[in-house]
Amino acid sequence: MSGLRFVDVCAGAGGLALGLEHAGFEPVLLLDKMPVACETLGRNRPAWQILETDLLDFAPSRHRQVYDVDLLSAGLPRVKSGATAARDGTDAELRLLEAAVYLAHAIRPRALVVENVPGLVRAPDFEPIRDLIRRELDHLGYGFQWFILNSADFGVPQDRRQGVLVALERQYFGAFHTPEPTVREHVSVGRALRHSMGMGGWRDVDRWAAQALDVAPTLVGGSDRRGGADLGPTGTRKAWARMGVDGSTVADTPPGPDFVWAPDTGRHGMVRITMDQAALLQGFPPDWKIAGKKTARYRQIGHASPPPVARALGLAIKAALAPPAPPTAGDPSSRL
Repeated sequence: MSGLRFVDVCAGAGGLALGLEHAGFEPVLLLDKMPVACETLGRNRPAWQILETDLLDFAPSRHRQVYDVDLLSAGLPRVKSGATAARDGTDAELRLLEAAVYLAHAIRPRALVVENVPGLVRAPDFEPIRDLIRRELDHLGYGFQWFILNSADFGVPQDRRQGVLVALERQYFGAFHTPEPTVREHVSVGRALRHSMGMGGWRDVDRWAAQALDVAPTLVGGSDRRGGADLGPTGTRKAWARMGVDGSTVADTPPGPDFVWAPDTGRHGMVRITMDQAALLQGFPPDWKIAGKKTARYRQIGHASPPPVARALGLAIKAALAPPAPPTAGDPSSRL
């Protein structure tokens, strides 16, 4: 089955759309409210139709191509727990989640996939939104499933757990199976970054790569209201430090031949990863270019859905949507 069509909302840097493209889906429209994200999408796929708008303001009736699509995909901004939302004084992320489900009501795709935080799958704080989604999908005639995937199980060199909702029209839902891991061994940071880390002639690259045997901790994009590009909060930086990496900042270039890697001496003796390397850790191919200045680029990377996971989800949905094979001449059912 080929030529499957999809709409992607809150498309960001394009990780979800790219993975779905690799699974055989063709986008008819991608939308995001951030100009820099739209620039990233257009820079990498000039033929894609991209709309710069907020999902909350999107009027599908003005874009007829979004009707009769096979899939609606949404890599939405991460929802916050009740305590976090109260502290920040906003539930904007939950409103976007509701908007994605209501958009499914409007355009009636054959399938829906939403990717977000693992807590959305089971945490008590999110029971009200899960109940709203259940009622809406039941009313529309979809079967659905919540589950959690770890990107590391799909060849992404990062421990990144993702909460996923997949819904399909009931005649297809019984054929859907949760994606199985695609790798037997996780890809370590050293293995993933050995080549790029040595591009500046760094002499210690092999010694560093030989001890960087874990997958990366979860890359965190952070709030758009928070300045600076770093690899995450204190716990994440400690995990990076155990691999001899300074997680408090991001480098512009790989280390040169004169850099002495001496992590026992503190931050100044640790290597830093570059923006392009962060994209590799997120599962983007090396030729995928992220637009914008340093912090804006890192925000897009940190918030992205890893393309290899999106590909696995796309293949699973594609298999469920495929019509059953016709019986062969020797099959007794062909004579019924």
